[in-house]
Amino acid sequence: MSSGLIIDKTSFLHKTSNIYGKVKIGSFSSIWPNVVIRSEMHEVIIGSHTNIQDFSMVHVGSSTGTYIGDYCSITHHCTIHGCIIEDNCLIGINSTIMDGARIGKNSIVAGGSFVKEGMQIPENSVVMGVPASVKKNKNNFIQNRFNAFMYEINGQAYSKGEYRAWEGKTFQKKAEKQMKLIIDEFEKINNV
Repeated sequence: MSSGLIIDKTSFLHKTSNIYGKVKIGSFSSIWPNVVIRSEMHEVIIGSHTNIQDFSMVHVGSSTGTYIGDYCSITHHCTIHGCIIEDNCLIGINSTIMDGARIGKNSIVAGGSFVKEGMQIPENSVVMGVPASVKKNKNNFIQNRFNAFMYEINGQAYSKGEYRAWEGKTFQKKAEKQMKLIIDEFEKINNV
């Protein structure tokens, strides 16, 4: 780790993660094993309640920083490079998001997708392919927010040396309660 880091004290950073340069990580976020975050110029900003999962790389572009919103899940083996990912997005396993791309809020990028330079993905999209394209318009707020919640709980457990956070009746009750809160928030936002 290096100077220029601003990491909220509520966030979980796995001991094998490597973070360099001007990087800000918001509250209750989690950075998992073997993640690399580098910012030799510009900046990387990761929002609150966001998870960057195992073996992912987050790096700045040559002309832009990298910005990941709140309640996002960057799943295993992703490359996030000089782009903007808005709130409540899920980036599937082994996906690549390139320089100048923007992923609109509440979107899903399917595993193995390649979002090329400068691509603008509208909010509420499901994107897949190489190169990626929008396959359908769907508000993914509920499932994306719940996935982020799962990793927030997991990160808090790992910080205490507890590695089985997703099992048992206590977790099941907590998950059911959280899902209800997320659905209520979704309905309020969308006047349902």
